[in-house]
This record gives sequence, C-alpha cells and structure tokens, in this order.
Amino acid sequence: MFSIEAAVIRLIGIDVDGTLVGSDGSVHPRVWEAAARARADGIRLVLCSGRPAFGLALEYAGHLDPEGWHVFQNGASVLKINDGQSRSTTLPNHWVGLFIARARDTGRVLELYGDGDYVVESTAPWALEHAELLGLPFQPRTFESFQAPIVRAQWLLSPREAAIVAGEPHEGLEIAQSTSPVMPRTRFVGLTRAGINKGSALRTLATALQIDLKDAMYVGDSGNDLAALRMVGHPVAMGNADSTVRDAAHQVVGDVDDGGLAEALDAARRL
Repeated sequence: MFSIEAAVIRLIGIDVDGTLVGSDGSVHPRVWEAAARARADGIRLVLCSGRPAFGLALEYAGHLDPEGWHVFQNGASVLKINDGQSRSTTLPNHWVGLFIARARDTGRVLELYGDGDYVVESTAPWALEHAELLGLPFQPRTFESFQAPIVRAQWLLSPREAAIVAGEPHEGLEIAQSTSPVMPRTRFVGLTRAGINKGSALRTLATALQIDLKDAMYVGDSGNDLAALRMVGHPVAMGNADSTVRDAAHQVVGDVDDGGLAEALDAARRL
C-alpha cells in the first residue's frame, strides 16, 4: 500500500533505466497511461536521465511533456525540448584530455557527450550495445573529431573497475554510477562538473517553475538518483532499486518490469 503524508504534488522527476524502462528495453503500457492522467491533472513530469538528450531518451521526454524542460546527462544537460533552450554545464577541458589519454592507454570504453551528440572511439561490444540501448547508429570515430562543447564523460566498466575508478580522486568533478537492466553486466560511471547532478538540475527547474521541492516527488533506482531523492519532499524507490536508494526513499513501489512507476504516478494524483 502506497501512502505518504497529505500534500499536493506539483512536479515529478522520473529516472529512465530501471524506473521508466524495464529489462526488455520497453516502457510498461500502464506507465504511459498513468503519466497521461498525472499530466491531465496539472502535474509537471520531468525526465531525469543519465542518458543524453537524443535518441530514445528524447522520445521518452516528449511522451512525458512535449513542451517542458527535462534533465539529461545526470544534470549536465537541462533542455526545453520544444525550442532548444539550454541551461547546460560543460566539463573542464583538462579533465577531458586526461580521460582521452587514459582511455587510449587502458582500452576502457569512454564516451564524451554534448547536448545533441556523442563520440566513442572504442569498437568493443559494450560500446555497440550502448549505442543500441540509446537507439542510435553505432559510429565510432576519433575524440578529436567531436567539436561540440562537452558536458559529460562516461566510462562503461565492469563492477570491479567501476569501484576502482569511482574511488580515484576527481577534483572539481561529480561522479555518479548507474546501471541499466538492459546491460546488467555493465556499470556506467558518469562524470560532470562538481555540483552538477540530477538534484541540482531538478532544483534549477523547480525554481524556474516556482514549485517548492517539498511539493515534488522523485522516482528512481540507482546511485545517480540519490541527489534528487534527498532533496524532494516525496522520494520514491522502485522495487528493483539499489539498497542505498531504498534507504533514501520514503516509499517503495513495484518492480520496473511490473510497471511500478505507475503506482507512484497515480499515488501523486491522490494527494
């Protein structure tokens, strides 16, 4: 039974992988139905994804609110998708250079992202799988060929390697680990400028929309959701969520593959 203290939910932040999108790479039909009901009741629905603002993530954002602001790249890309307005934040150049050198030295899969495109040099299977997950053609090319401002770097690693990389000093950067049920053996280690995360981006949008975060809900399942979960009045974890996410939540809904997000969306309408 889902129950939280009486309030009026005006904004809901929604993670993608493991929250909106299940292990087969699809969104449960009852989630879209619940989202339409919430939107009809005047609740602002904001996609809050580690994914970039193109490919499938952009389609998901359009389903939730085709004229609204949405959060991508763990908060580094904050975009109004109908007209391209941006409140994005770039990575320091010296870190980008270090990451490129390390990727070439170790053979690890590194991706660099702008607001509207990304680049990967590696032809490893993980790089191909991730392009498919994003809904994009797989087109490896040199990092130097990428001319867009870089807002985020991301490593695709094994759990052991991810723990090592996350434990290394990254002065001036924010590190967030995430997973996808579609690529269960891979850990995504995203790096943005320090202070930039899903929580900071959600706060920026709530301020712009004149919504108090105590009247906001956030639904997520992974470590990169923690910053947002800890600042809203109504943090919700998926049934498949990491233990740290469940600990940070006030309530837990069903598994992503059972459309658990719909429970949270419908509960928000009843408050």
